[in-house]
Amino acid sequence: MSEPLRSVERRFPGRPTLEGAGVRLRRSFSNNEVPLFDPFLLLDRFGSTNPADYLAGFPWHPHRGIETVTYVLDGRVAHGDTLGNEGVIGAGDVQWMNSGSGIIHQEMPQETNGPMAGFQLWVNLPAREKMSVPAYRGLVASEIPEVTTDAGDRVKVVAGTFGRVEGPVRGIPVDPTYLDVRVPAHGEFEFAPPAGHTAFAHAIEGAGTFAGSDAAPVPAGETALFGPGGAVRARAGDAGFRFLLVAGRPLHEPVAWYGPIVMNTNDELATAVRELRSDRFVKHRRPIVEE
Repeated sequence: MSEPLRSVERRFPGRPTLEGAGVRLRRSFSNNEVPLFDPFLLLDRFGSTNPADYLAGFPWHPHRGIETVTYVLDGRVAHGDTLGNEGVIGAGDVQWMNSGSGIIHQEMPQETNGPMAGFQLWVNLPAREKMSVPAYRGLVASEIPEVTTDAGDRVKVVAGTFGRVEGPVRGIPVDPTYLDVRVPAHGEFEFAPPAGHTAFAHAIEGAGTFAGSDAAPVPAGETALFGPGGAVRARAGDAGFRFLLVAGRPLHEPVAWYGPIVMNTNDELATAVRELRSDRFVKHRRPIVEE
């Protein structure tokens, strides 16, 4: 007997936030929502047609104990890190970085004649991986497969499996699913995340409803957290519906959080801060690239 459809347990409209050196963005969830989204820690949506909202960027700053996933929809973001990686994340590209034991990096949006838009998701690392060797995956848009269903849905598969297509990001401790889904007007889409995985959707464009929830559509900019169950079923409104669908295996571990440093205990956090202040934070500086 199949499990019932997943329903929307909570909805998060997001809140305006000033981050980095002065980047205006919208934060869907963060440390106030731990452990609702376990293993996910934070989702930021950045986007503007005004360069003053983003050009200050995110200058050199530390990360430890988490993975950061940067997905650029429009525009370009230059980046560099203490592993020796550097480049530009363009429209449709994804940067999936495991900060492990510690990394210093920067992400600096570049001025464009059009909009700048994208997301950054933080994924927690299990305790056994917190002090692992950092690793970096950079994917250009052409490396991310897109599936078109018989119903006309278009699904970009970054991580996880949709149908018979597996995304290029593999070997992540929490076995994530990361899909960019487009559903045509009045169309339906259905996908079953792995059993027991936390799942949420973030509406990018248009609006739609999810089976098992109330009748009010989820509008662009809102995040819907699903409860347990089987598949997620979405129905698009008049303008179609585009959304991120993300799922992952929860860790059920304690979280000690100080900015971009996420450990399991306050003692570990204090150690990380002492190392940062004494220039002993970064353990690995050689270039390490995972294809």
